[in-house]
Amino acid sequence: MEKIKHTTITTNGINMHVASIGTGPVILFVHGFPELWYSWRHQLLSLSSHGYRCIAPDLRGYGDTDAPPSAASYTVFHIVGDLVGLIDHLGIDQVFLVGHDWGAIIAWNFCFFRPDRIKALVNTSVVWFPRNPTINPVDGFRAVFGDDYYVCRFQEPGEAEKDFASIDTAQLFKNLLSNNDPSPPCIPKETGFSGLFKTPETLPSWLSEENINYYANIFNKTGFTGGLNYYRAIKLSWELTGPWTGLQIKVPVKFIVGDLDLTYSIPGVKEYIHSGDFKKSVPNLQDAVVIEGAAHFINQERPEEVNARIHEFIRKF
Repeated sequence: MEKIKHTTITTNGINMHVASIGTGPVILFVHGFPELWYSWRHQLLSLSSHGYRCIAPDLRGYGDTDAPPSAASYTVFHIVGDLVGLIDHLGIDQVFLVGHDWGAIIAWNFCFFRPDRIKALVNTSVVWFPRNPTINPVDGFRAVFGDDYYVCRFQEPGEAEKDFASIDTAQLFKNLLSNNDPSPPCIPKETGFSGLFKTPETLPSWLSEENINYYANIFNKTGFTGGLNYYRAIKLSWELTGPWTGLQIKVPVKFIVGDLDLTYSIPGVKEYIHSGDFKKSVPNLQDAVVIEGAAHFINQERPEEVNARIHEFIRKF
């Protein structure tokens, strides 16, 4: 870990913290919620040893990167713009892109808007669904899961922050990262997030107290508003992406998901992936891998397998 370099660059009007290691073709890693560059530590070390330059920023709103106060500053255009500005700043023409969770959503949109900058994509956890012009995603989730679904509960500024503040941050990350229940996360107001995930008796083998404390120490400083603003900008992103309705993602793609990932259990997702409809939306989808027994934070839970699958895919190009 001490070989990983940490720098700050200016991009798209913000200062961005970037972790990097290695030389060679560039792999750009995009983290999810509530995470940091640190979520990619295993991938940075492994893939840099195979001759790649691995770069993992703290996204806008996270860690040591600036966090604009307005939720309207967190659309997919802002986040993709930050990443385009990052590789421009570093003088990089094209990258291999790897995303997880919200990072996967951003990665899909990066390939949607600027396929000229992407050699190939490895995305984990969240599939690409074509834009539905008749309903925004928040209302879509509300129709399926009700008002208590976490995406809907995150919409009200300050509400989730207050809930998170009532829980010890280290405990929150223990519960969140070790969760392997694929049920939809629904949070009644009466119980809040403290009752959402069970506290593990012991941490899983892939997760240490050191890992937990790294996240907790950072989020104790920054709070969670930056990450929550991604959810609060969903409707605005949906409105702004209207001109792209119906377009396909055409870069080469490998997709990886755990069979215990809550995103894999969203009604219709399994059928979408395995029926061939996913490939209709992403015609250069070359593989969709379901890893048995793996949950949501798959790049940390199954690093060796994920690293191997990333490497075997990108080395073709």
